[in-house]
Amino acid sequence: MNWDLLLSFVPQLVAGLPVTLSILVCSLAIGLVLGALLCWARMRRAPVIAQAADFYVLFFRGTPLLVQLFAIYYGLGQFEVVRDSFAWPLLREAWFCAVLALGLNSAAFTSEIMRGGIIGVERGQIEAAEAYGFSRLQIARLVLGPQAVRFALPSYSNETILMLKGTALASTISIMDLTGIARKLSALHFAPFESFIAAGGIYLVLAMVLTLSYSAIEKRLAWERERKTNVSPV
Repeated sequence: MNWDLLLSFVPQLVAGLPVTLSILVCSLAIGLVLGALLCWARMRRAPVIAQAADFYVLFFRGTPLLVQLFAIYYGLGQFEVVRDSFAWPLLREAWFCAVLALGLNSAAFTSEIMRGGIIGVERGQIEAAEAYGFSRLQIARLVLGPQAVRFALPSYSNETILMLKGTALASTISIMDLTGIARKLSALHFAPFESFIAAGGIYLVLAMVLTLSYSAIEKRLAWERERKTNVSPV
């Protein structure tokens, strides 16, 4: 392996980080908002809405992300109604299609993570809050929300890292992200090993930063909970 060549690739690969991170952040934002709506629909158990939400989760969790990406980028343009719609200026852009595909996929997993966090809260605590006369909003804000977040955070950190790795698929639709630049360098220098090892190292560093960040948040939440539990009554 040519270490000098590998190290020379790093600055060029770092130039693709803004694209990779923009796709990651935007897709996670879409996944978080849509995932919350799906979780609400599934928890409400209204017949039609809940079944539609369950099918959505089943579809996006059960099909490959690459297939979903290709279906959106290559498939939607085949329909005239889509090409004539107001959304076409966005849907013909590779970056937006990548964000949309990853966001829709993330929403399915995020809704399941949120649902697991809510189910993890003991029913007795909710009943106790209702007995004290708490409104639904107060129960969600003071009882259900904080505990559900604490239960769901470890799983959501895994989802974030999976989405980070999923952004690499954006290179298959001509986006020059971190992986896209690695592919270009591999073709130009006939050095696939060096280019992808360098890219893999950068992904590893990003994953470590995300892991440490979520770990710090978890410790902070645990500390806050312990502090409130140990507060002595005056």
